[in-house]
Amino acid sequence: MSPVAALPAQMADVARRLRSESKDTETILRAISASAVESIPGAEYASITLVTGNAAVESPVLIGDLARESDRLQSELREGPCIRSALHSDTVWIRDMTTEDRWPAFSAAAAELGIRSMLCFTLYVEGDNFGALNLHSTRVDAFDDDSRSIGALFAAHAAIAFSSVREKEQIRAALTNRDIIGQAKGMLMERYTLNSDEAFRLLARLSQDSNTKLADVALQVVDAGPGE
Repeated sequence: MSPVAALPAQMADVARRLRSESKDTETILRAISASAVESIPGAEYASITLVTGNAAVESPVLIGDLARESDRLQSELREGPCIRSALHSDTVWIRDMTTEDRWPAFSAAAAELGIRSMLCFTLYVEGDNFGALNLHSTRVDAFDDDSRSIGALFAAHAAIAFSSVREKEQIRAALTNRDIIGQAKGMLMERYTLNSDEAFRLLARLSQDSNTKLADVALQVVDAGPGE
């Protein structure tokens, strides 16, 4: 059976695996990377590149040393297919790294490492934060039409799973922050004989004056304890 013919069952298995690994960001990213190597023809190594709003490039999960070195190069050089895929929502296909001229500094260094072909997909775009799924091979032209078709569908499934985990974490963080702010308000109300609105305004003023997030100011109040 051809890879494309087996695709429905394969993607169903991928979806089930990603759901079972949807505990937190690190767990889901590791599952996505490992599943990509297993599922996409030609892939030997994988990484996920995250580009944040301040232009910082992070690679929280990597499968294989070449993936680690590839992302390190792109972070240092500020150029490469992973960054392009993340920032511009492009699928990037490099058939032969030794003849790739879009990112000359990266291509030359990657070829020296032994990377011969790459395939990169956008994983998510959220405000000023971007992510890409990157596949690497030590063979020239390792990724064919089937690789790109399967990879695009895989990336879509992975994006949904990743988005779901991030949403859950954001909800948990919001609930935690709300609880901490409530504790801090209660402590300020008791300490300074304030009502609820006055205590919140005090927290907000402290947050603004110190250029610190409201939840972080509240945590400092809670950690400081009730005082005298």
